[in-house]
Amino acid sequence: MADHKLTDAQRAALAAVDWARIDAMTDADIARQIAADPDAPADMSDAPAEALRVIHPPGGVSVRGIRAKLNLSQRAFADRFGFPLGTLRDWEQGRSQPDAATRTLLFVIESDPELVAAVVARHAA
Repeated sequence: MADHKLTDAQRAALAAVDWARIDAMTDADIARQIAADPDAPADMSDAPAEALRVIHPPGGVSVRGIRAKLNLSQRAFADRFGFPLGTLRDWEQGRSQPDAATRTLLFVIESDPELVAAVVARHAA
């Protein structure tokens, strides 16, 4: 990481912050401040998976987005849907892309993960 020197104005701004007050803030205090800020986006951390929308790149698929929507680790996603873990990691890290048939399967997983998991489990037995 490159060194970054602070300007005098930045140093003054940091010195003016009441860090003890910030450290003492509770989750309720933070939630209250977020709710009072009309520019703050809605907190979706407790939203059900069906309320979340995955944004896919043009012509591709956001494997990480689908996995995050399902709240699964890489290993759990790979095991549940029959993908090699290394392949899943390669997709998520941009080292490779799923082929057309796999992209279609991933879109079906996004739409109905329980159905796909049941089919994979039935044929893996």
